[in-house]
Amino acid sequence: MFKWIQALMPKEERFFQLFADHSHAVLAGAKALRAMLEGGPAVQSNFKIVMDREQDADNVTREVLIAVRRTFITPFDRGNIRDLITSMDNTIDQMQKTAKGIELFEQKQFTAEMREMADAIVRCAELVQEAVPLLRSLGTEAAHISDLTARISALEGRADELHDKGLRALYRANVGGDALAFYVGNEIYDHLEKVVDRFDDVANVMHGIVIEHV
Repeated sequence: MFKWIQALMPKEERFFQLFADHSHAVLAGAKALRAMLEGGPAVQSNFKIVMDREQDADNVTREVLIAVRRTFITPFDRGNIRDLITSMDNTIDQMQKTAKGIELFEQKQFTAEMREMADAIVRCAELVQEAVPLLRSLGTEAAHISDLTARISALEGRADELHDKGLRALYRANVGGDALAFYVGNEIYDHLEKVVDRFDDVANVMHGIVIEHV
């Protein structure tokens, strides 16, 4: 009976705007990270943008988690809301770690594979931004959301291939040579791969929401 009453009551809609705000910060951070990998002066000029957008995303995440506790009727399961915003926030947290690693090691040059992985990160962020508004209409947009999440997962697979290809080339280029260059390059590849992995986590959460509510 209580669930039936809940279904008739108006639901708090601001969660969707907060998800959208967060996705905008994530995409801006992804574009700035990609710009860093152009190398040279672009590294420093875009580093602060990544840091600032990560802070913006943190602020939104905090607002969502507070709203979950204070809102009587949420648009879908509270646990799903927490999982979704947390997984989204993990993507830009990992971008921040990547940018910090680049800054720490004073890297100014990057491989083609690194830049392609960053391209995949931007595309993942775009797909998440496209998917978020569709959550308002789970019943009619389920297939569309599922398609977007499948495309994110495909990008994750492509990023894994680029990681392995790039790391192999980096190893061969430094055999018997500059071990530090290999170590630094490996760290950057690892960070980039983790960013895409975190987007795959977002895709899995969204797909789970679709399955649960349709």
